[in-house]
Amino acid sequence: MASFTERMAPVLVLWMAVCLSGTWAVDKGNFKTCDQSAFCKRQRALKPGESPYRALLETMELTNTRLTLQLINDNNKVRLLLELYRLQGNITRVKINELKPLKPRYEVPDVLIREPPTEPLSLLSQDENGVVLSLGAESQRVIVSARPFRLDIMEGREVLMSLNSRGLLAFEHLRMRKDTQADPEAEKKEEADPANQAEAAKEEEEKVEDGMWEETFKSHSDSKPNGPSAVSLDFSLPGVEHVYGIPEHADTLRLKTTDNGDPYRLYNLDVFQYELYNPMALYGAVPVMLAHNAQRTTGIFWLNAAETWVDISSNTAGKTVFGKMLDYVQGSSETPQTDVRWISESGIIDVFIMLGPTPKDVFSQYASLTGTQSFPPLTSLGYHQCRWNYNDQEDVQSVDAGFDEHDIPYDFIWLDIEHTDGKRYFTWDPHKFATPKEMLQGLMDKKRKMVAIVDPHIKVDSNYKIHNEIRSRGFYIKNKDGGDYEGWCWPGSAGYPDFTRADMRAWWASMFAYDQYEGSMENLYTWNDMNEPSVFNGPEVTMHKDAMHGAWEHRDVHNTYGFYVQMATAEGLIQRSGGVERPFVLTRAFFAGSQRYGAVWTGDNAAEWDHLKISIPMCLSLGLVGISFCGADVGGFFKSPSTELLVRWYQTGAYQPFFRAHAHLDTPRREPWLFGPENTALIREAVRQRYTLMPYWYQQFYQAHRTGQPVMRPLWVEYPQDPATFALDDEFLIGRDLLVHPVTEEGARGVTAYLPGKDEVWFDVHTFQKHNGAQNLYIPVTMSSIPVFQRGGSIITRKLRVRRSSSCMEHDPYTLYVALNPQRKAEGELYIDDGHTFNYEKKEFIHRRLSFANNILSSVNLAPDAQFTTRSWIERIVILGASKPSKVTLKAADGQESQIEFDFDASMSVLTLRKPGMNSGADWTVMLQ
Repeated sequence: MASFTERMAPVLVLWMAVCLSGTWAVDKGNFKTCDQSAFCKRQRALKPGESPYRALLETMELTNTRLTLQLINDNNKVRLLLELYRLQGNITRVKINELKPLKPRYEVPDVLIREPPTEPLSLLSQDENGVVLSLGAESQRVIVSARPFRLDIMEGREVLMSLNSRGLLAFEHLRMRKDTQADPEAEKKEEADPANQAEAAKEEEEKVEDGMWEETFKSHSDSKPNGPSAVSLDFSLPGVEHVYGIPEHADTLRLKTTDNGDPYRLYNLDVFQYELYNPMALYGAVPVMLAHNAQRTTGIFWLNAAETWVDISSNTAGKTVFGKMLDYVQGSSETPQTDVRWISESGIIDVFIMLGPTPKDVFSQYASLTGTQSFPPLTSLGYHQCRWNYNDQEDVQSVDAGFDEHDIPYDFIWLDIEHTDGKRYFTWDPHKFATPKEMLQGLMDKKRKMVAIVDPHIKVDSNYKIHNEIRSRGFYIKNKDGGDYEGWCWPGSAGYPDFTRADMRAWWASMFAYDQYEGSMENLYTWNDMNEPSVFNGPEVTMHKDAMHGAWEHRDVHNTYGFYVQMATAEGLIQRSGGVERPFVLTRAFFAGSQRYGAVWTGDNAAEWDHLKISIPMCLSLGLVGISFCGADVGGFFKSPSTELLVRWYQTGAYQPFFRAHAHLDTPRREPWLFGPENTALIREAVRQRYTLMPYWYQQFYQAHRTGQPVMRPLWVEYPQDPATFALDDEFLIGRDLLVHPVTEEGARGVTAYLPGKDEVWFDVHTFQKHNGAQNLYIPVTMSSIPVFQRGGSIITRKLRVRRSSSCMEHDPYTLYVALNPQRKAEGELYIDDGHTFNYEKKEFIHRRLSFANNILSSVNLAPDAQFTTRSWIERIVILGASKPSKVTLKAADGQESQIEFDFDASMSVLTLRKPGMNSGADWTVMLQ
């Protein structure tokens, strides 16, 4: 390897120089456009309306659970097999594969939590033009048209979605290469098969285009031994103007049309210094799109792990408001429609059509397929302090002490790659981190925790245990010639474990055992970075597509690599505790289903105002596709923020699910107390606001874990019939009941927040001022302002005592904030468990409904079969929008009655009940008279 290493050393030096230099912009030349990606260019060249596919109705077979039908491409006579399933919960699954492929095509495993349960399909009618099938629910049916092949999903007389309506279904069949010496056996098999005979004659005419059998990008060549294998399908969405999802892109919440540029790309990449507002691929890929209008929400889940491009077009795009009004006045009958086309490099077509009809139904449908957000340990919802890098144990100790000195709570301090012994993961630098357990014990004594980075590139070094084990077990990904694949990353020459293998994942998980990972303790958790995978000297800074995972090429599995790394790591953290403790794992790369294993963040952002703004739609998009535990590096990873930007970022991050400050090696230190006492006070206040809301955040994550509903959500999810909410992405809801409009403009003197809900009211959480819904409210702001509103009709629990970490708050009392709606009612919930184990699965928790009506506030047990006790009590109840009572009586579970002291602020209509004193887990009633 010496010659390779010598040859590559300058590349690594150059990469480091770029990373550490002042050039702060993505080098777009490192990443492909659609034109430079041969399969995307080929597919995009297809013209709509010329579909060669027809359904062979005589081949139809209908069983109780599925319909199968052959499709034929009339140009080359290749046959495909269509499978159609009606799944439980208003989901339709469509699979298309070659009827007789030359060899098996990749079908994505492990992402679905189970084989989805089916429901019966029944035939309603059939003629020579097609068939009509019943989908059971509410006059829903599927119409299969034969020539050209097309699928329409209808409800009553309304078309909900059409497949191949524009004729852009394409399926590049596997074939023998004609211009080189091919395998004679396979060729005999191919010729003997009658399905292929007609094709053989035809195929001679199919022109071989550039990039079909090999492709070069910059200095990298992709050998493409299987030839062209792309698949594509178009979907039409009548009545739809708003589509969302398909993260990860640094773009607006509402997806844009792609007619005049590149499609949105889904291909996990380590994009250095990403640009905003464009469709370039980033670190993660979730091939799920939601479509919404005032009548219905639907979703499309395209289960394919290969490089994927998504084109979006719309018949209303580019029309001005005036143009739309003109259409209306002139009675133009054109229904708005959005057309979406998915293009993937390999694999099969396997698509789940989620038919809603409400946003919450779509979230439940997707959760039934890929699972829900893992329930995080409560402490991980606190504040995380990180940088590349805290230098040594003394540095960690001094930063930890700084938080105490400045009275700022935090839960986790993080160590980046420099904590290891020469970038060998699972090790510690013997000089800088000589006694890691001592360091961890010091944190544990203060009820705090640590996260250390463990990346999936393994230093090639025969003195490194992890490398030797992986090599001897044959667990590395192979190159196309069968040797271990090697690339360059932080350690220099590195191997990449094949996480698609269950045995490799099991071995990796075992490395987190306390006796294997030396220096680790139960308060050490894990961060998986660079798991796209990042290969500094690879094509597009990632792995060669012709690298091999057993029988499959890397091109087939690429977007799931990070998903598997996080899965194996989370499993390791669970196993080390004997299955008792919940893990916390942060990942940079992700796929559909990654929500089951932990948190994600938006990667290497920059200290710029636009990066602060984009963190909102980026996390909203992730929440819509199941990944609720999302955040952005507070302050920006690259560059140095102004103090104003840093403060505003803390104020925004405090109201996003994952709350971590992080910074690049080359940036000046930016612990919260380094910017003068005024800014320290502002940051302290933002962080404390986060901690007072910990019970509410935890309850939202419990709901997300149980139901799949997002924690941080766009307003349209709760107000689906209000078009004013459909494109909003500078404000958001946490659960149903808190609306946040962070200040993200430099020098802002005010912000305008849209408060939704005709006949609803909202209360400013800081001043208790009441505002009507369905209005744009101008809010004057100062540097201390974080505009947050509580919905009238809700009850929110908080803990108001300031502690050094969330674990220290465990037994603290609750304050209930009861915000009355115009009907003088409110309801909320209270959820309590031990905060860190899986015992909640054994019914060890408290879950109560809090409700206010007819001047009576009560707490009722929502889980009578659950058992858990808490020392926390209710120390205060604040009722917003109240009137003054003459007396307030508490009735305890045993029937005992007592009077409660209260204060009433007539100017703000706020009633405060002092020290009612009941246990948080008990039944009680408070009566206002």
